Amino acid sequence: MTQPKTWSDRFETALHPAIARFNASIGFDIALIEYDIQGSMAHAQMLGQTGIISAADVQTLQQGLGQVLEEYQAGQFTPGIDAEDVHFAVERRLTEIVGDVGKKLHTARSRNDQVGTDIRLYLRAQIQTVRAQLRQFQTVLVNHAEAHVETLIPGYTHLQRAQPLSLAHHLMAYAQMAERDWQRLGEIYNRTNVSPLGAGALAGTTFPIDRQFTAQELGFGGIYANSLDAVSDRDFAIEFLCAASLIMVHLSRLSEELILWGSKEFSFIRLKDNCSTGSSIMPQKKNPDIPELVRGKTGRVFGHLQALLTLMKGLPLAYNKDLQEDKEAIFDGVQTVQACLEAMTILLGEGLEFQTDRLNSAVDEDFSNATDVADYLAAKGVPFREAYNLVGKVVKTSLAAGKLLKDLTLEEWQAIHPKFETDIYAAIAPRQVVAARNSAGGTGFEQVRAAIAALKQQMENAS
Repeated sequence: MTQPKTWSDRFETALHPAIARFNASIGFDIALIEYDIQGSMAHAQMLGQTGIISAADVQTLQQGLGQVLEEYQAGQFTPGIDAEDVHFAVERRLTEIVGDVGKKLHTARSRNDQVGTDIRLYLRAQIQTVRAQLRQFQTVLVNHAEAHVETLIPGYTHLQRAQPLSLAHHLMAYAQMAERDWQRLGEIYNRTNVSPLGAGALAGTTFPIDRQFTAQELGFGGIYANSLDAVSDRDFAIEFLCAASLIMVHLSRLSEELILWGSKEFSFIRLKDNCSTGSSIMPQKKNPDIPELVRGKTGRVFGHLQALLTLMKGLPLAYNKDLQEDKEAIFDGVQTVQACLEAMTILLGEGLEFQTDRLNSAVDEDFSNATDVADYLAAKGVPFREAYNLVGKVVKTSLAAGKLLKDLTLEEWQAIHPKFETDIYAAIAPRQVVAARNSAGGTGFEQVRAAIAALKQQMENAS
C-alpha cells in the first residue's frame, strides 16, 4: 500500500512505503517541535505585521500552534511516518485544528529556511546549557583546588616522574581547559544566533516580508545576508561539534588520570560507592565506570564531527536532502557531551576522595627533585649545564646504591661538588621544591592561590 501524497499535484502517485520510511525524519526531528512552533509563531506574527495575512488569521494561527504544542506535551500528538517530518506534521495538525487558515502559515517560507531556523533555535539553547554545565564542572575543580593547595602530587612527563606539584595546580589545569571551552562556545553561539528565516528555498521571496522582525521576535542577533548561504550553511553545527569534541578531549584526559589514580598502584584517590560499580565475579573490585564511559564516549562525539564534515564537503549550493543527516549527529553530540559533563561533575563533587597522605608521601619516593639540585648549584655560580651533568651522574650512582638524593650524606654531596652545604636538604625537600616554583603560572603555592582567585573572579564576571 502506498503512502498518501504530501506534495503538490505535480505527482500522480505517492511514495512507495519503503521509500517513505527511508525518506522520513519524523522519528528524530520531532525533538525540534518546540522550536518549530516557536519559529512558526514568529513567522505568523510577521505575516500579519506586513499585511500579508489578517490580524484575525494571525490570532487563529497562534492559538492553533499553541494547541499543537500542548497536545504534544500531553502525549496526545504523536505523528508517524506519514507526516514525514516535524514541519509537515505540525502544519497538518494545525490545519486540522483551525481549518484552511492553517494553510496560510507556509506563505513566504520554505522548509529549507524553516529547518535552518529550527536547528539554530535548538542549538543555541543547548549551547547555553553546556556552558552552564562547564561552569558547574569548573566550580567543583576549583573547590578541590582550594582544599588542596598544599597537597603534593608527583608531576609527570612521558608518564614518568618529573617534578612534584601542588595538587591544586594540577586540577586548575583542567579548570583552565574548561574556561577555554566556555569561551569557545560563546563565540560559536554568536555565529549560531543568526536567522535564516525568510531566505525561502534558496532565493528569497516575492512577498514583502520583514526578516529583521522575525529575527528580533526569535532573539536572533541578525539575519543571513545571502539566501543561498542561509539555507545551506551548517558551519555553526560543525563548530559546535568541534567544540564538543574538545570538551570530550579534556574530560577524557582527566578520566584517564582518575582511572590511574584510583588503581592500587597509584592509590591517589578513593572512589565512593555512589559513583563506582563492582564486578560480577570478583567481589573485592570497585570499578571506575564513569571515567571509563566518558573516555569511551569521546570517540562517539569525534565520529559525529567527522560525519558532518564529510556530509558537507561535496554539497553544491543550496539545500540538499543530505542535510537531513545533520540532525542525529547534532542531537547525539549534544546529549553525549551534556551527559558526560553531568557525570564527571557528580564524580568530582560527590564520588571521590583524594588520599592526601598517600599523595604527600608519593613525592618522597623518587628523583623528581633532581632539577632542584642543578638549580641549587646554578644559584651558587656553577654553570647550569655543568650542574645538570653532575646531577645526572649523582642520580645514576644513587640508583646503583639504592639511595634517594635525600639519603646522601653531606660528605657525599661535597664529594660531588664543594659548593654543596647543609642547606641542600631544605632545598630538595618536596614542599620547598614546589613552593620555590613561584614564577607566573607556576606550581608555587602563592601562584596557585593567585590563579584560583583570578579564575573565580573571571568566572563570576563572565557569568
